Amino acid sequence: MDILQDLEFRGLINQQTDAEGLRELLNKEVVKLYCGFDPTADSLHIGHMLPILILRRFQQAGHQPIALVGGGTGLIGDPSGKKAERQLNEKETVAMFSQRIKEQLSRFLDFEKEENPATVANNYDWIGKLDVITFLRDIGKNFGLNYMLAKESVSARLETGISFTEFSYMILQSYDFLNLYQTHGCRLQVGGSDQWGNITAGMELIRKSEEDAKVFGLTVPLVTKSDGTKFGKTEGGAIWLDPEKTTPYEFYQFWINTDDRDVVKYLKYFTFLSHEEINELEKQMQEAPEQRAAQKALGAEMTKLVHGEAALEQAIKISAALFSGSVAELTAEEIQQGFKDVPSYEHTGEEISLVDLLVASKIVSSKRQAREDVSNGAVSVNGVREQDVNRIITAADRIEGQFTIIRRGKKKYFLIKY
Repeated sequence: MDILQDLEFRGLINQQTDAEGLRELLNKEVVKLYCGFDPTADSLHIGHMLPILILRRFQQAGHQPIALVGGGTGLIGDPSGKKAERQLNEKETVAMFSQRIKEQLSRFLDFEKEENPATVANNYDWIGKLDVITFLRDIGKNFGLNYMLAKESVSARLETGISFTEFSYMILQSYDFLNLYQTHGCRLQVGGSDQWGNITAGMELIRKSEEDAKVFGLTVPLVTKSDGTKFGKTEGGAIWLDPEKTTPYEFYQFWINTDDRDVVKYLKYFTFLSHEEINELEKQMQEAPEQRAAQKALGAEMTKLVHGEAALEQAIKISAALFSGSVAELTAEEIQQGFKDVPSYEHTGEEISLVDLLVASKIVSSKRQAREDVSNGAVSVNGVREQDVNRIITAADRIEGQFTIIRRGKKKYFLIKY
């Protein structure tokens, strides 16, 4: 099975130019391909995962990916998929974002591989050197206004308005493809479905600039959820690849909570499990959905891929502890991950009765309610049920001297910090 057949099985081809020509080229030689990532934040998020993993899949198939960081285009702003103008960042901010994204991309691509090593490029290296005469005379003259207005990324913005700055983005991205073709021999550009217009514009620029050049474009589909909500978003915001912004535990939980209607699609999209393994997981899901074998496999594969084996084991440990209530087994670091979004209260560290602590931390509204909850067995301290209304919370109740975990009822956790 070749790379395109694998992508077809996984539902990863949204649009492509000259499928047979590309298949013939891929089977004949090592092909250089690229995908661009504009530095609009200091981290990539899971919305970027499909294009990143497409580059990884092509590298595993023997081809040579170029991860392009948009240090130049990031200063301009891509109108694709946006209803309004982007907020432009300062040059120093974009440079910092670019470096962070370059570091993240190195987790997924092999830059040391002997036969087909991946490379990273930054389009600021050539866009930053462009003067306005060269831009208008040598590049801009190849783009007809009607041609640009017909592109979805532009036409969708005509009613709400688009600046000349963002209007010119298509030309700059096209110039990226031309530059990478001329300097690296890059023959294929891949990207999200919203990049189709920019990709084909780049192909057209190469056709006009280089005799007998044959290049290709391929896009991956927009990732959707069956419940109609936006993929990659939670109540806490985006799911980032940076563990400081989204902890490995939160990352693991995002995938574990995938809807049954979406899980097989995501296994195909995001994991490197074989076709046979995915088909077996689909069968298990149909026969015993309550076991959530497919979701567990998805969570494990994605967390291991993005954060590593140790982080996966930690995420599984936190999940098991929260489910069983055996939270005293967790380290302080694991508590910070697992209890990142639960209500918390900072205590001075003095000894205090459990009843007074419940009121001070606003877990309950009154001492009467606190005594009632404790005597009824509704309150646990570090996973142990407490029914003594005279119980005193001491230094011995602090996990690694930093936290005490209170649970009221079956699922309501509260974190006491010292």
